[in-house]
Amino acid sequence: MNPLTCFTLTVTDHIAHLVLSQPDSLNTMHPTFWRELDEVLVALHRGNEARALVISSTGRHFSAGMALETFGDAIVLDDRSPEGRAAVFDLLTDMQSTFTRLEELRMPVIAAIHGGCIGGALDMVAAACIRYATRDAFFCLQEINIGMVADVGSLQRLPKLMPMGLLKELAYTGRRLPAEQAQACGLVTTLFESHEALVEAALACAREAAAKPPVAVWGTKQALHYARDHGVADSLRQMGWLQGAIWSNRHVAEAVTAMRERRAPAFAPLATLKPFSEL
Repeated sequence: MNPLTCFTLTVTDHIAHLVLSQPDSLNTMHPTFWRELDEVLVALHRGNEARALVISSTGRHFSAGMALETFGDAIVLDDRSPEGRAAVFDLLTDMQSTFTRLEELRMPVIAAIHGGCIGGALDMVAAACIRYATRDAFFCLQEINIGMVADVGSLQRLPKLMPMGLLKELAYTGRRLPAEQAQACGLVTTLFESHEALVEAALACAREAAAKPPVAVWGTKQALHYARDHGVADSLRQMGWLQGAIWSNRHVAEAVTAMRERRAPAFAPLATLKPFSEL
């Protein structure tokens, strides 16, 4: 993986901690941000050292969202021809796929949010499994304020996470959603008084998840996402297939034995993944 300029990444005791590290620019999302994030997520997904991912940030805000140059000099969006407008679709598909990698990552993803989580940043954390926030945090569907429709995941994922009426209010007006209201509606799990307490709690949650069998955590994530998008009967049927594929007497025995012996259990990591071209 190439050196990172927009992030710092550490992996300690099976916990990956990805930190947005450009506070002077409010951690805005420019083309380099997107390339680096995609590269990091691919590496984490294919590897097996990390068993949980925490995403936090630095500076005044978690992220001010999309950098304007993404739609300016760096990438020109041509709306003058059908060919140019078709290219808009392809560009957005690439950007959407980066955040979808968060959703499809083979481990839990915990977002630790402070200050503003604006525009594209809300798209990003909507793809996480769990969202913690400081009490001074706020969320904003900023796109409507700059004359466009939010297009990288908020309008598709947030209806699964919060009441539709509230979401429509935010999407149509561009108003800020304060942290306490975000917790009340279910978007955020827990609020914290400080950035330090926020990050420590996110890391503690990650450590708990990482102590469980990685394949069982993987299976749980698969089942939850399938149930979110399908009916109960289909989801139960999928659960039978899934459990039959990953059931392990050894894992169950190790978990029970470790509890009885008051020790940390030991579980095998997921298999590493190679690109198809390397097989």
